[in-house]
Amino acid sequence: MTRRSVSTSGAPNAIGPYSQGIAALGLVFCSGQVGLDPATGELVGGGIEAEAERALKNLTAVLDAAGCTFADVAKTTIFLADIQDFAAVNAVYGRFMPDPPPARSTFAVAALPKGARVEIEAIAIAPKP
Repeated sequence: MTRRSVSTSGAPNAIGPYSQGIAALGLVFCSGQVGLDPATGELVGGGIEAEAERALKNLTAVLDAAGCTFADVAKTTIFLADIQDFAAVNAVYGRFMPDPPPARSTFAVAALPKGARVEIEAIAIAPKP
């Protein structure tokens, strides 16, 4: 099996021993993205909607580095620090997803890195070489 790292300056650098994404077996596995500004490494201000939008823009950059778009995404997972943010995140998420949207799971979690309120990860079907 061959696997390769997917990396871009359009998303924040990894804050631990992991890759922004890995392409393997015809799939692209994107690490979870939070609302960090890739230029500053700081969480964006403006509330949950701004964090969700930045997280999705970061995820867009990782997908783009792998030659993918959200149209190639088969599955996403959303992690929320507060399940009460579900509707607000869902509204932002819906603006980024094509029809039909990918399969998705959403979980409430105790905490997220850097105090983020939302984290979103994706698995995409890699383009044929």
